[in-house]
Amino acid sequence: MTNTTQTNSAKAGRGPLAGTKIGVVTGDKRDKTRTVKVNYQVRHPKYGKFLKRHTSFHVHDPKNSSKLGDRVEIVNCRPVSKTKQWRLVRVVEAGVEQ
Repeated sequence: MTNTTQTNSAKAGRGPLAGTKIGVVTGDKRDKTRTVKVNYQVRHPKYGKFLKRHTSFHVHDPKNSSKLGDRVEIVNCRPVSKTKQWRLVRVVEAGVEQ
């Protein structure tokens, strides 16, 4: 019962599902594959200052719905290929048209 409530509330726009990440598409040259850069901050263990870090993921996009610069939500899934273990959930915000 709890899982159904959480899933429905997440679909209603109340926030991302657990295990999802939001990032920016940095590469869209390949068919059905996007490169997504996810930014995050970590605290330095000694000095306590927050440091900016990022990770790039290869994401499966079967409909080629995302473009360069879009903010997208991705979720972990079974391996699709050697480097793709994430799939596109939705396009959160469209990028700037060029």
